[in-house]
Order: sequence, then structure tokens, then C-alpha cells
Amino acid sequence: MSDIWELLGQLTSGDDDLAEGAVSKIILSAGEALPALQELLHSSSIDNRWWSVRVLSEIHDAAVPSLLCQALQDSSLEVRQCAALGLCRQPTPDAVSLLIPLLRSRDQVLSGLAVEALIAIGPLAVHPLMHVLRQGSKGERRLAARALAMIGDACSIPALCAALEDASPMVVYWAERGLERMGVGLLLYRPE
Repeated sequence: MSDIWELLGQLTSGDDDLAEGAVSKIILSAGEALPALQELLHSSSIDNRWWSVRVLSEIHDAAVPSLLCQALQDSSLEVRQCAALGLCRQPTPDAVSLLIPLLRSRDQVLSGLAVEALIAIGPLAVHPLMHVLRQGSKGERRLAARALAMIGDACSIPALCAALEDASPMVVYWAERGLERMGVGLLLYRPE
């Protein structure tokens, strides 16, 4: 157990190289480290919270996705970005309601990672994404269309068909890609 505290000391040392070197070793002792990593999520230090999320993202344990969801609500943008990346690797349906609002983030990294996490979650994210596709801002609709296109769930076909009439060329682009990926052929013609 003393080794894990030494590794956690390296993780929170403020030296990025030392901290990164400790990550893989902490992952190997995940069972021992998990309570301490969870405690670090409440640290007043943004760096400590970020490094905790960085390590948690690599630990495959049933408790981790809920901790990543918790970190997704952190006051620090960098911690939220790291948590969203972690949810791409360890998707959970519990994160959908936290990820959907991030589609309106001004930070393109965060909104992009939120989309990737929603794609990783898959079909359980489809209905909230269809709502965003119908009701969201232009940027939100673009991201929702992209996510729906990549998920490729057949229940999104009507929403993607409706999005073909969207004013945003990027929404239309992703709607077309999604329909193509699902094998939905469209033949558009004008009656004479």
C-alpha cells in the first residue's frame, strides 16, 4: 500500500513527466488506488482533479463511469474535457443527460468530445439526439446530425430525412451521410 501512496504523490507532484510516468503503474494497482483517485476528484487543485480523471479514464472498473460523469460537471474546462474523453472509452447511458447540454458548449474540444462519447454510447443516445436535431441551434443540430449519422440506428431515419431540409449545409451533409450509412437510398425528382 505504501507504493500506491508514493505513486499518487508522483501523480500530484506538479511535474507532468513524473505524473505521466506514474499513470500506468497506478492503473496496475487500480483496486488500491480507486478510493484515493475518487478523493482527488474533490481536490481544490485543478491539476490533481485532472490527473485523477486521466487515470480513471484508463481503469476499467464498474465504479469508474459514474466518477467520470461526476467529473463531467467539474468547474474546470480541462477536467470536463478529460472526463468526456474518458466517457468515449468507457461509455455509460447515465452520461447522456450530462453530455447533451455540452453540445452547446463554446469550446469545440468539449462539444466534439461530447459527440464522440454520445456515439460510443450508441442507440441509448438516439432519442435525445433526435430532439436536439429538431430543436437545437445550428451548431447543436450539426453535432446531433453527426452523432446520429455515426450511430446509425434505424429509428433515427425519419429525423435524418427531415434534416435534409435543414437550412445548414452541414446538417444536411451529416443527414445524407447517416442515411447512406444505413442503406437508405433517396431518389429526389420533380414531377413534370
